[in-house]
Amino acid sequence: MNKQVKFLAVAAAAFVIGLSVNNFAMSEIPGGCRVAVVDVQQVVGASSQVNELRKENQAKTTEILSFIEKARKDVASTTDADKKKSLEEKYTKELNAKREAYGAEYNTKMMEIQKNIINAVTEQARVNNYDLVIAKDVVLYGGDDITNQLKSAVSAIKTTPASTKNNKKKK
Repeated sequence: MNKQVKFLAVAAAAFVIGLSVNNFAMSEIPGGCRVAVVDVQQVVGASSQVNELRKENQAKTTEILSFIEKARKDVASTTDADKKKSLEEKYTKELNAKREAYGAEYNTKMMEIQKNIINAVTEQARVNNYDLVIAKDVVLYGGDDITNQLKSAVSAIKTTPASTKNNKKKK
C-alpha cells in the first residue's frame, strides 16, 4: 500500500511538471505568429511536372504491356521446351530490368517534383511572412489559405533541362 502511494505521488508530480513545461513552451510562441494552410492535393494536381510525369508513366506502362504481349507470343510460338524455358528467362530478366529502370527514373523525377513544391511553399511563406505552413487537412480552424498562390507557382514550374536530357538519352 505504501509503495502505491509513493508511485501515485511520483506520477502526479511528473504530470504537474509536464503540464507546467508545456504551458511554458506555449507561452514562448510570439503573439504575431502567422499561419498558412495549403491543400496539398490541389497543389500537386496543378503541377505541370506531375501531369507530365503521369503522361510519361502511362506511356511506359503501355510500352511494358506491349513488351509482355510480344514476349508471350514469342514464347507461345516456340515448340522446343529448352528453348521456351530459355526465352522465358530472357524475357523475365529484360522485363525486370525495364521495370527497375522505370521505377528508378520515376522515383528520381518524383523527388525533384517534391523538392520543387517544397521550394514553392518556402518561397510563398517568405514572401508573405508566414511563420508556419500546415497542410489544410490537419487544421480544424484558422490559418490563411495560400493554396491558389501555390497552384499558380507550381503550375509554372517546367521540367528542368537535366530531366529532359535524361529522357532523350533513354529513348
